[in-house]
Amino acid sequence: MVTKKLKFKKVAIYSSSKDKKISSIANQVVEVLDNLDVTCLAPVSSKISSFSKLKHMSDKTIIRDSDLIIAIGGDGTLLSSARKFGIYGIPILGINLGNLGFLTDVAPSELTYSLNEILNGNYVRDERIFLEARLEGEKESYKALNEVVLHSGSIAQLIEYDLFIDEEFVYRQKADGLIVSTATGSTAYSLSGNGPIVSPEVKAITLLPMFPHSLNARTLITGDEKLVRLRVRNKGKAFLSMDSHLNLKVTPRDDVLIKKADTELTLIHPIDHSFFSSCRNKLGWSLGVPSKNT
Repeated sequence: MVTKKLKFKKVAIYSSSKDKKISSIANQVVEVLDNLDVTCLAPVSSKISSFSKLKHMSDKTIIRDSDLIIAIGGDGTLLSSARKFGIYGIPILGINLGNLGFLTDVAPSELTYSLNEILNGNYVRDERIFLEARLEGEKESYKALNEVVLHSGSIAQLIEYDLFIDEEFVYRQKADGLIVSTATGSTAYSLSGNGPIVSPEVKAITLLPMFPHSLNARTLITGDEKLVRLRVRNKGKAFLSMDSHLNLKVTPRDDVLIKKADTELTLIHPIDHSFFSSCRNKLGWSLGVPSKNT
């Protein structure tokens, strides 16, 4: 994490849901921002209701003018805002109305205090990598903050693929698929597959086979500067999914190329943010926190 401070004078509020609770939280955010003489914006693609002090703008204008995006919802909402705005370098602050919320770490009960502190410069800035995936020979690429998943698209159906890292053959595998995850994604879908939890500052890509047809298959962790190549060998269906958002069909003998993207996501956290504290609270790691005397 880095602590170089940014000034937030134009802040956009984003949500992908019309839930009444979100509307109430958004109104509270607008009041805090207005009291601090911060211009309040909202993209037209957002589900945020209209308020008198809130200016709805096109996504293009939001990308051009905003200093900060406040995403209200769960981690899915933050992922959506990252795809729309974070890839252009706009920092994102998450207000958690979801379940786990590893990325959206401001609780509604702490909203007013946390926003005042953050907008007065008391915050932590956290850089996260995106993965970029494309089919070899195709120009269009797709970004993922959490993971890129190669899968069959069906329950209990194996696919066969070859894995290469920096063009060196690693293994041939039969499995339900492969989860290629960032450190950020280690607490997302990869966690459901019993993958390792990777601290966000670790520069790594995790490769986790999904239900492999082997007793020896293990999770592999490699550096985030590596090029991952997946060569699909089976004749059946295969798909590529980015953050559970897009299913791209992969045909036999297609090569999928996955690497760290050139752009990064900037997350804004309260000054007392701790990844390990989040793990304790959200994953039930511990019965308590020891005092200095224990």
